[in-house]
Amino acid sequence: MAGNQLGKTLAGSFEWAMHLTGLYPDWWEGRRFDQAVRLWAAGETRVSTRDTVQRLLVGEPEKEEEWGMGAIPGAALRKIRRANGIPNVIDSITVKHISGMNSTLLFKTYEQGRTAWQGETLHGVWFDEEPPLDIYSEGLTRTNATDGIVMLTFTPLKGLSEVVRMYLADGGRIDRN
Repeated sequence: MAGNQLGKTLAGSFEWAMHLTGLYPDWWEGRRFDQAVRLWAAGETRVSTRDTVQRLLVGEPEKEEEWGMGAIPGAALRKIRRANGIPNVIDSITVKHISGMNSTLLFKTYEQGRTAWQGETLHGVWFDEEPPLDIYSEGLTRTNATDGIVMLTFTPLKGLSEVVRMYLADGGRIDRN
């Protein structure tokens, strides 16, 4: 959680690329996956997710010849499945993991509604921009069985929302004294 244009989504894309490929720098002290993973990356709409998260992970949406120039190395991209209806939107990506298996990344949106977030078992969910509470809760639930990770990269434009309060030590209480 930080201000606008400070690199939150860029940092998130490189973390997700590390988990998808298993290629971690020596200095990385965070969670490591030694096996292929199944992850979601999500934003508010298909278009906003394409123009931010997808662009940083894969490359410029309008320049398919440059796909593989994002945080996920081109040599690791195995299969890209396009979504229907909106130009240059990717639905899912298969990525070579150093274990020899393939990781899967699926792109989700908040506009799909909570029911589209049910049922999966995932190693991680990345929310780029603050999600509605019901979608956040459903995404969190997807990682229970794997002891997976949940990452949010956002500017708190909605103020002290229920999601923001979950991350504040004092629950976002305002001291009126």
